[in-house]
Amino acid sequence: MNQRFVPAAAVLAAVSIALSVALPTGAVAATGSTPRFGDLRTEKPRTQKYTCATGRILRVTYLSASNGQSFAVVPVNGRDMLFVSTISGSGVRYQAGSYTWWTKGPRADLYDSMQGGPDAPPILSDCVTIVR
Repeated sequence: MNQRFVPAAAVLAAVSIALSVALPTGAVAATGSTPRFGDLRTEKPRTQKYTCATGRILRVTYLSASNGQSFAVVPVNGRDMLFVSTISGSGVRYQAGSYTWWTKGPRADLYDSMQGGPDAPPILSDCVTIVR
């Protein structure tokens, strides 16, 4: 599998640039066709390594925003994708397009709803935090 590792610092810089704009807190403005959100700044990123049942190792970076939102940068098909947390009955569920990164304690699974619908098995399962 051809995978390209993007340093977490580069990903964080891109996310910070994308999320940081000069608008008052809570303000939303549209510039052209791109919406801009005010004072959405990330704080204290942390990168976690996981080893999955297939033997694949993932580096996932978690970001918390000053407004309470949380994000995860997860590598999918050789590229880093920005996932946003959504409501979950247990654990933390992050969404990016058709993909779901679902963490529960030290475990996580990656799903693709295009691979069999909402009840499809994970495309990466039994990913467990690597403790240093």
